Amino acid sequence: MTAARLYTPLDQFLTETQRALETVLGNPPARRPNPAAQTPEVELTEPERRHAAGLMRINHVGEICAQGLYFGQAAVARDAQTRGHLLDAAQEETDHLAWCADRLRELDSRPSLFNPLWYAGSYALGALAGLRGDGWSLGFVVETEHQVEAHLDEHLQTLPEADLRSRDILTVMKADEARHAAHAERAGARVLPPPIPALMAGASNLMKAIAYRL
Repeated sequence: MTAARLYTPLDQFLTETQRALETVLGNPPARRPNPAAQTPEVELTEPERRHAAGLMRINHVGEICAQGLYFGQAAVARDAQTRGHLLDAAQEETDHLAWCADRLRELDSRPSLFNPLWYAGSYALGALAGLRGDGWSLGFVVETEHQVEAHLDEHLQTLPEADLRSRDILTVMKADEARHAAHAERAGARVLPPPIPALMAGASNLMKAIAYRL
């Protein structure tokens, strides 16, 4: 039998640093095909293109935040099964991140200038939640995914009607987020008490207002 490797604090620091750099500065590849791969591109007016780009930049930031949150939670998770659940969800969020980045390039736009800040804040929040215990950590997953579902619904309603490529991406993302929330609930998520959900929603609204333009 081969003994399991014991990771030192330095190993863990280097792993988390690599994850952060790949998420914020790199272009991590998706494992699944882009949902819009077979959807024809339609020419948008300039105001439609700018609006679609603003919405997709918000969604790209949301995936940056999801990566930070999940990696922060996984870093301090006490149970190996919980850690595995968080890292599996993070991989699907990597798919979302890649798809949103692809769509931003197609719309001749760019990610948010504040992505390092969004990631760092989310990682810290994830680690703090995880330190309270796995049940609370999973509760943050459930609340986060429910709030993401709500804003994806809003974006699906306000996207330019002709922007079918963005719509295909967001539809698959919404289904994935619902599944992540359901898995976390089954894994023993605790319900977050007031005012935590309201504070999370307020921070999300501030992020969306900034990321739409910057």
